[in-house]
Amino acid sequence: MKTLKIILIIIAVIIVVPLIVALFTAKDYAVERQITINKPLEQVWDYVKYLKNQDNYSKWAGMDPLMEKSFKGEDGTIGFVSAWESKNPDVGKGEQEIIAITPPERIDYELRFIEPFESKEKAYMITEATGDNQTLVKWGFKGRMEYPMNLMLLVMDFEAMLAGDFETGLSNLKTVLEKQE
Repeated sequence: MKTLKIILIIIAVIIVVPLIVALFTAKDYAVERQITINKPLEQVWDYVKYLKNQDNYSKWAGMDPLMEKSFKGEDGTIGFVSAWESKNPDVGKGEQEIIAITPPERIDYELRFIEPFESKEKAYMITEATGDNQTLVKWGFKGRMEYPMNLMLLVMDFEAMLAGDFETGLSNLKTVLEKQE
């Protein structure tokens, strides 16, 4: 009987302690990277506002050249949806929708991941003139994990997981745009 009581206490501690820790763990996370592109704001904005152009610079778009893509709506406008489906588990299945645009400063997206896991997150691109022929581009991602799933944030480092991909994408964007006449 005493052994059973000890086992039940151990099980209770294993369950209760993480739930208590989750109460005090952050729920929000964010990753943002930036790059300066040697092109005027208007030229950069006219390129990044189109989701289809992400195929030319996004690291994720290049991870599976055979992924199936589909589109709904008019690209560069609120409500446009770019969907993807890949057999590559690192790419999975999902869609991205333009949910807000403030020309020529900001475009906001909702990312809806379907496979390998379901999730909705926010992403954005911000463009800002820093000179006559220079534009600062910021690309970011924000998410939230509700209690008790926020406990995963103690072991998941979104900064480490995504920062390099944003940097690669921005570097590719810089190369693409600076080659344009």
